[in-house]
Amino acid sequence: MSDVKRMSKRAQKAQETRRRILRAALELFVRDGYGATNLQDVAAQAGVAVQTIYFVFGNKRALLKELVDVTIAGDDEPVATMDRPWYTAALAAATAQDMLRAYVTGTTSVLERVAPIGKVVDGACASDPEVAALWPHDVDPRYVVQQEAARALVAKPGARAEMPVEEAADLLYGLLSPELYLLFVQERGWPRERWERWARRTLRAQLCSD
Repeated sequence: MSDVKRMSKRAQKAQETRRRILRAALELFVRDGYGATNLQDVAAQAGVAVQTIYFVFGNKRALLKELVDVTIAGDDEPVATMDRPWYTAALAAATAQDMLRAYVTGTTSVLERVAPIGKVVDGACASDPEVAALWPHDVDPRYVVQQEAARALVAKPGARAEMPVEEAADLLYGLLSPELYLLFVQERGWPRERWERWARRTLRAQLCSD
């Protein structure tokens, strides 16, 4: 076996181990909470030695941070949300209505993944200042994403006349929030299709011309 093939197999095995640990952490953090879950629990669930988790991630805080990043992205590729194909395609739509249709669909896919872990992060930040420091409050990455989308939307044909970017960003930020998604989908039992239809219709009424 060549050195290249050997390295490739080793890299694939390491990547699969990483993913197994992340899947185990997601299940346990959501089910039992961040504070109640220790790395030995995660290791047992993932079928690895606890030393492997320390080697791969360093500590539980770093594991949570990477879990959140991977959950938002949907994979472990180092590509920011605003560089993701679904995002760039939505912002490239010809009209405001077309952009909202694509943007709400793409954002809903993110919310499906992120919403369950949102409460985990909130609880962890409240109980551990070092976890809270991983997500500084001076800049909200989710708002930055929505602000860029709002800037693109208000410039398109079909957008409400003279709609300020800040107001459009606030509407996207509020209506497409994990909290509102959980309220309707988890607490009220709405299926994804109903949520998506409602969010699209509500945003269109607020952001698009008649």
